[in-house]
Amino acid sequence: MVAIMDAQATKPPSKPSPIGALIRRPETGSFLGMLAVFCFFVIFGQANFISAAGVASWLNVAATLGIVALPVGLLMIAGELDISIGSMIPAGSMVFAIISGYFGLPVWAGMGAALLLGVVIGLINGFMVLKTSVPSLIVTLGTLFAVAGLTLSLSVLITGTTSVAVAPPPFVKSILGDFIGGMFQVTIFWWLGIAAVFAFILHYSPVGNWIFALGGDKVSARNAGIPTERITILLFVTSSVSASFVGLSQAILFNSAQVSSGSSFIFNSIISVVVGGVLLTGGYGSIIGIVMGTVTFAIVNQGIYFTSFDANLASLIIGVLMLIAVLLNNTFRKMALSYSSKKK
Repeated sequence: MVAIMDAQATKPPSKPSPIGALIRRPETGSFLGMLAVFCFFVIFGQANFISAAGVASWLNVAATLGIVALPVGLLMIAGELDISIGSMIPAGSMVFAIISGYFGLPVWAGMGAALLLGVVIGLINGFMVLKTSVPSLIVTLGTLFAVAGLTLSLSVLITGTTSVAVAPPPFVKSILGDFIGGMFQVTIFWWLGIAAVFAFILHYSPVGNWIFALGGDKVSARNAGIPTERITILLFVTSSVSASFVGLSQAILFNSAQVSSGSSFIFNSIISVVVGGVLLTGGYGSIIGIVMGTVTFAIVNQGIYFTSFDANLASLIIGVLMLIAVLLNNTFRKMALSYSSKKK
């Protein structure tokens, strides 16, 4: 009997099956959803959907939205939310256009001022959430309206209009606001680069474990010595700076800035993140999943125009898609937990 017990004690642990490992991955549901949506529009959108122009139409949308959705996803994994991005995009755009377009200062001054504004608003959001204990949804809702009001009033006060033209130098335009082959926006490469950096941070660095811990249990994370306050503030700053970056890149792309041009990013980014497998309760998600969720949203958003369906159905499809994604992600998470329990 002792020999049998010793043999069992020294027996190497069994390797997890590929299916079990796949089920536990948070991006599994988002990949299946993206594949289903892609196949749907390939069938009903015919050749135009997968043509170079067709692919560019939804990749361009995914890139612009993805730059904002990635930091929003990190915040949601950490159990927070930032909806002030809806105002930060036009604010960053207008600050850049006013400084470098209206006043004619160097383009680097306008870009620096726009990004600095993102840092300031991110710090305000972070400190307000930490010091007041008010939910981040409420805090960022306040900054959403505050920044929107300041952007509108100051733009009219300084320039007398809500639209400001700007003519960036060719070099700046080529790296931040140009088309490759006349169709693909250069921001696609920025999106992929930012996604790679965030993937390393979340999945291959200690900071990633801290972010997951924040979303799981903030009190336990703090007691474990994790710098929860610094991580929270850093995530809010990253979100605001990313939104401001999108705003100035759009101003460079279109050679003008508009006061109201970012409200759609609020819900679109949240939908992309949720479809990408991030739980609304925090503590679960992946960067690859967020990228796939963003692509899925962009395909639905643009793919409807390549079909014979009524374009007004796009909102209906997106709404149904989000509900299905939430149910699918919860199902896969329960399957993963159930599988882990059985293995034990």
